[in-house]
Amino acid sequence: MQIDRIQKARVRRKLRVRKKVIGTQERPRLSIFRSNKHIYAQIIDDIASVTLASASTRSKSVGDNVKNSGNIAAAKVVGAEVAKQAIQVGIKCVKFDRNQYRYHGRVKALADAAREAGLVF
Repeated sequence: MQIDRIQKARVRRKLRVRKKVIGTQERPRLSIFRSNKHIYAQIIDDIASVTLASASTRSKSVGDNVKNSGNIAAAKVVGAEVAKQAIQVGIKCVKFDRNQYRYHGRVKALADAAREAGLVF
């Protein structure tokens, strides 16, 4: 019973964020997913339903650079990698989609690293 209520609250938070953040071709959406062991980031054009760039702690380019994949240091590497891929594709401005997660810790570290690497949001 308790778990069901927690899951419903997560879905409500996610939908509350998603109704305001929609990625377009000019300004796609930078979506974050965070688990206990890994962190994932995708840049998505919602109009065309296409993923333009992605990075995670499970990818080879990032996984070799981090020792522990579930901490703030790993999130910074993922943020820099996704920003590098986005700039190669020609994306400078994005909308930040934090999903249901609070903007602190690993989510904030990823966002700050992406900004430092050249993304604007």
